[in-house]
Amino acid sequence: MNDATHIIVLMMPADAALAFGEINAAVMRCGGQTLGHERVPVPVTLSSCRFVYKFWIRCADAESLSTRLRALSDQNGVDLALQTRHMRQCAYGAAVFDMDSTLIECEVIDELAAVAGVGVEVAEITEQAMRGEVDFDESFHRRLALLSGLDARAVAELADRIPIQEGLLEMTTTLKAQGLKLAIFSGGFVPIARRLQADYGFDEVVANELEIVAGKITGRVIPPIVNRQYKASALQTLADRLGFDVSQTIAVGDGANDLDMMALAGLGIAFHAKPAVRAASPIELTHTGLDGVCYLLGSKGEFASDSD
Repeated sequence: MNDATHIIVLMMPADAALAFGEINAAVMRCGGQTLGHERVPVPVTLSSCRFVYKFWIRCADAESLSTRLRALSDQNGVDLALQTRHMRQCAYGAAVFDMDSTLIECEVIDELAAVAGVGVEVAEITEQAMRGEVDFDESFHRRLALLSGLDARAVAELADRIPIQEGLLEMTTTLKAQGLKLAIFSGGFVPIARRLQADYGFDEVVANELEIVAGKITGRVIPPIVNRQYKASALQTLADRLGFDVSQTIAVGDGANDLDMMALAGLGIAFHAKPAVRAASPIELTHTGLDGVCYLLGSKGEFASDSD
């Protein structure tokens, strides 16, 4: 496959279907050619949940093809990722992840607000912030103020029952086995992130520290706030400290707060993301789990010809 310019990765939930002919047709309509395909192994724990294939293609109009693949993805409930040869051959050194609605299936501040009896009000502000309609810092201060007086034990109790995303364990196990450093960069709270770190082997945590006085949440955060700019800066700092270029990093998130770090990374992935984030991200995982990150990494000899 020495003359392939791109690879398309197809990730299908077990209850979805997409004829390979539709992918071939999309490639041909953009003046490209499908050169071959093969099935990709998935972790045994997820073997009944999804099917994964990769297609080697040659195509000069990647922008048009990406648009066609996104339409196929939405129509058929599958994930289709178009990756350049360079993207597949990059030696990634670290992967960073948003936490709320990315590693876990909820927004922690919304869950705490429900306990405090202000769930509806806080959830609406959260949605506005994640859609990029409200400045994150402003929304964070507004939401946190509504939690004033909540018993701090509510955070620890939430950590014990936090719902995680499908594929989290398989993803962290695979990436760590390949030597990547893993970090959580979260606009959420340190205690929840630390729990995930302990349970799933994340190497580093960057998250917000709640101010607690006499066992109660004060409604204030200890600076700095982990916002959009802070996440991107932290990613650059992490790459510098580990001794590789920031293009050798992966960043995964779902909200507007993640866009800068996703744009800075060599591989930015929108995971179950808000519409504005999906629109800004050429690579997305919308219909499958976090293990999908693993299928977006290349393998040795992936572009070798049959005779090599």
